[in-house]
Amino acid sequence: MGLDNLLGRTLEKFSPDIHTIRKLIDAAERNIADAHVKEVSSENRFDAAYKSIIQVANAALQANGYRALTSVPGRHQTMLQSLGKTLNPDNDVIIVLDALRKQRNGADYTGDIVPESAVAECITHAEDLLSVIKTWLKENKLNE
Repeated sequence: MGLDNLLGRTLEKFSPDIHTIRKLIDAAERNIADAHVKEVSSENRFDAAYKSIIQVANAALQANGYRALTSVPGRHQTMLQSLGKTLNPDNDVIIVLDALRKQRNGADYTGDIVPESAVAECITHAEDLLSVIKTWLKENKLNE
């Protein structure tokens, strides 16, 4: 099953724009760098790493000709779950990414404390996904 089954519900077709994709990758790199700054709270570092994951997932969707609908709730969940079709990580990775999404929601909406172990895990996954998309873009000749 591909991503077309989500068209009109959570995704729309989108013409890939390498400049936009490049900006998302650059932003993901900046957010990973910010996540490594030990002088800020674990919540802010976690948020920066999580944001990087979402930017990579968004770039992967766009590179494959899709975009998450902004008018529908659950965009982050859609982007994370779409990674299985765009960058093809192990299903276990997608499960962990969804758990990180839920943890981010807890930190944002209830003020939950983010432990350092979760920050480290989020950074690791952000760095891994960034590496995967850079390779994917190169292999598919979508890099500049």
